[in-house]
Amino acid sequence: MRAGPDVRALLELVRAPAAVSVPGDTMAGAASARRPAVYGLALASTLLYWAGMALNDWSDREVDAVERPERPIPSERVTPTAALGVAVGLTAGGLAAAALAGGRRSLTLAGMLAGCVWSYDLLFKGTAAAPAAMAACRALDVLLGAGERTRRAAPMALAIGAHTYGISVLGRAEVKGAERGTVNAALTATATAATLTAFACLRSRQETRGRAGRTVRHQATRGPAEGVGAVVAGVLLAGYAGAAARTQAGLRADPSPERVREAVRTAILALIPLQAAVIAGQGRLAQATALLAALPAGRALSARLATS
Repeated sequence: MRAGPDVRALLELVRAPAAVSVPGDTMAGAASARRPAVYGLALASTLLYWAGMALNDWSDREVDAVERPERPIPSERVTPTAALGVAVGLTAGGLAAAALAGGRRSLTLAGMLAGCVWSYDLLFKGTAAAPAAMAACRALDVLLGAGERTRRAAPMALAIGAHTYGISVLGRAEVKGAERGTVNAALTATATAATLTAFACLRSRQETRGRAGRTVRHQATRGPAEGVGAVVAGVLLAGYAGAAARTQAGLRADPSPERVREAVRTAILALIPLQAAVIAGQGRLAQATALLAALPAGRALSARLATS
């Protein structure tokens, strides 16, 4: 009787280390919308992310047998049936968590997100629309955290979407290496993400000043934290842009598959300071610190387990 997949194989299947970049989506959405973060929604988005990774490997199993034989399915550490079962189970778990944490509206948004994830893996992968589809998934993830205030969170959702677009573009070059046009597209996506995040932070600060002008008490209680948060947000945003752009620009000199994969790993974890920037900009310094604390763990895990 054949034994089931081991824990390490399952962790590789769902790209477990990359999940540290996921909870910040809903937290950033909540911060942008000026509503409390709902950690049950962060759990829901993480489960849906893992579902997408498992479904990705199930969908790519024949291609991976040639191009990525070390992955769990072609290396026969996880069967295709088991991988599909993991994807279905995690999707159901994500939808249930969203319903429990945020009610009908959150379930609707989570359903849209799940539909986007499955459409990417089963329909759009390998097409010219693939990077945009992946970007839409992460943008919806941000809006999941915004609740009924999705319009307020739209700039940050677009920022995360732009960054994800760049990751997806690079990911398509992990096997054969990156052409100059691919590198330029990734750099443009990084610049767009940084610009949109800065806009989201500045707009929120202007709204805060407007309310503070009408209410002196609000200014006294919220002003100092948000003032420090604005500085922290600026530092994080500069660090994000510098780290992501530097790694991507290095591909112009060495576009080899190994360097591309390194750039993808860096870009995935660079989502964390991007998310933390808008969270800190709202004066939620404890949340931003907690998010950043996951970054070393993500780096350590990504050195041991695949993230792409």
